[in-house]
Amino acid sequence: MTKMRKILSVMVFALCLISQTTGQVYTNKVVGAKNEVLKDSIIAKPYPYSLPIWGAKAAAMGYDLPYSAGLSLNYFTQESDLIIQDLYVGFNNGPMYDLDEIIRFNNSIARADVLSLRPDIWVLPFLNIYGIFGKANSSTEINAGVWVPDANNVWSEVTSFSSTAKFDAVSAGFGMTPTIGVGGGWMALDMNVVWTDVSALDKPVFTFVFGPRLGKSFKFKKERNLAVWAGGFRVKFSSATTGSLLLSEVLPVDDLQPKVDAGLTRVAEGQVKVDGWWNGLTPPEQKNPANIAKHETADRALQKAGDLFNSMDAALNDDQSASVQYSLNKSLKDMWNFVLGSQYQINKHFMIRAEYGFLGSRQQFMTGLQYRFGL
Repeated sequence: MTKMRKILSVMVFALCLISQTTGQVYTNKVVGAKNEVLKDSIIAKPYPYSLPIWGAKAAAMGYDLPYSAGLSLNYFTQESDLIIQDLYVGFNNGPMYDLDEIIRFNNSIARADVLSLRPDIWVLPFLNIYGIFGKANSSTEINAGVWVPDANNVWSEVTSFSSTAKFDAVSAGFGMTPTIGVGGGWMALDMNVVWTDVSALDKPVFTFVFGPRLGKSFKFKKERNLAVWAGGFRVKFSSATTGSLLLSEVLPVDDLQPKVDAGLTRVAEGQVKVDGWWNGLTPPEQKNPANIAKHETADRALQKAGDLFNSMDAALNDDQSASVQYSLNKSLKDMWNFVLGSQYQINKHFMIRAEYGFLGSRQQFMTGLQYRFGL
C-alpha cells in the first residue's frame, strides 16, 4: 500500500499549495472626510508605474493602489482526512479485482509541511495574478482492513493493515484574485490551479480551488495597518488515478505474508460456513429473495477476498519483476473549509501574515512574508 499512501500524500501536498492565498493587499477606494488629504495626494501625484493597466486612471479617481509586483515566501502545515473509493488492483498485468466492497479505510490521515514561493503582479487595478512553486515533506497514515459478510449479512474483518509513509514532492501552478476595497473594507475571490507531479503516478494530480474572503484593514501611523479576514475555500481534485509499479515498491513483504496466510484461512472458513448455511436451507427457503440476496452477497465478497489473497500470495512468491496495477478514486472528506486570518503591514513594501483553517475534517496553519515593489 506504499503507492496508495503516496497518492494520498500528493493530494494533501497539492492542497497545501493551493490553500496559501496571496497576501491580502488590494486597491482601496479612499473615502471619508478624515481621509480627504490622503485622497487629494493620490489624485495629485502622477502614477509612476506601468502596471497595473489603467493604474493611472484608478489613482486619478482616488484609489490607493498597492505596489504592482510582489514575492511571497510561505510556510504551511496541514492535517486532513481522505476518502478512497472504486479501488481496483491487479498483479502482473492480470485481472483487475474490484475491492471497493471488501476493503474499508479507517482514519486515513495525511499531513504535510510545505514551503512555497509565490510571485505575483497586478495586471488590472482589481485583478492580481500569481504563480505557485513549492516543495513539501509529507506523510500519510493509513488504517484499513479486508471485510467479508457471513450468511446473516454480518460483516467482519478478516485481516487489517496499518502503516505510515513519508515522501518529498514538488509542485507548480498559477492563480488569479479579483478583489475590491472601499474605505478599508475589502472582498477577494481567489481561484487557482496546481499540478503535482510524482514519478510514481501516471499523471500529475490536478487541483482547483475557489476561496472567497471578506476583510477589514485598520490604519495606524504612516503606512502601517492591520488586516483581519474570514472566509473559506472549496477544493476539487482530479479524482481518478491509475498506474503500475513493481511489487517490491508496494507490498511490505515481511509483514504482509502472515496477513495473507491468515486471510486465506479466514476466507476458507467463512466459505464453509456460508455453504453449510445455504445447504441446510429447505428448497422453499432457498427461493426466498432475502436468503438469495444474503447468499449472493456473501459468495461475491468471499470470492473477491479469495482472489485478492491468492493473487497477493502468488505475487509475494514471484521475483522482483512482479508488478501491481491499480485504479482508484480519491477525495477529501470535506471539500469546504473555514479560515480566519490576519496580516500586519509594516509598510507598503513588507507584510507579515498568518491564517488558520478549521471546521470539518481539515486543520491548517499558514504564515508568510511578502515583499512588494513597483513595475
